[in-house]
Amino acid sequence: MNFINPWYQLGYIIPHIYTDMDAYQFYRVAPEGMMLVTTGFNLTGHSLEAFERELPTFWRCVDALATKKVDRIALSGVPVASVLGRKRTLEILAEAQRKTGIPCDTDFEAHIAALKHFGATRIALATRWHESTNSLVKRYLAEAGIEVLATRSRSMSFEVSKTFRAAEDHLLALELGGQVLRETPDAQALLMPGGLWHAMHAVPLLEAEHGRPVLLNILSTTRAALVAAGDRMKIRPDPRWGKVLASV
Repeated sequence: MNFINPWYQLGYIIPHIYTDMDAYQFYRVAPEGMMLVTTGFNLTGHSLEAFERELPTFWRCVDALATKKVDRIALSGVPVASVLGRKRTLEILAEAQRKTGIPCDTDFEAHIAALKHFGATRIALATRWHESTNSLVKRYLAEAGIEVLATRSRSMSFEVSKTFRAAEDHLLALELGGQVLRETPDAQALLMPGGLWHAMHAVPLLEAEHGRPVLLNILSTTRAALVAAGDRMKIRPDPRWGKVLASV
């Protein structure tokens, strides 16, 4: 099936001033005809203060995506939602939706929606973040009724995570994801958050070995958009990218 015009536009606010892995992975896992419209702000760290400095830019991003008449707006960055806390994150999303009339989401809430779809309330977590960030992630999940049974991480600085190479990312996903799944047979799913983590090729390998859903930002957010599209969905996602998109 060939598409002259996109049948769905996903507006994506990313917490850095360039677009690379976000778009690269999206256009491999999303069905043909979906378009990613990105804008961003320059987050300098995983802290509330860092986000507060960028909040005016965030609202300009919302306005810019509204003028593009996207079908959905999603805020990327699980650490962003984590430092804000779930209550304030949902308040900001509600305010953005009120201002634009466009459904608004975050990667983190898309993860929660996917986990609830799978009935997963006890999960494993693998990240490239320090424990201070992991703790906030676990607290946010707990507020949604999801328990993290075990965490495996490779702590790296915010700047180093931006420069990690794709091949290294892939091997790290296999290492950390495989380790935590082997150690937690009771975990019902694996969450590997991080918009810049090039882990999409690790997902089918981990799922084939361990038989449990593996969630990445781009998978959960694309799934949420497809679920919202409903009958407008022109083509189904390729199931080779794993259980999250195959569940649409």
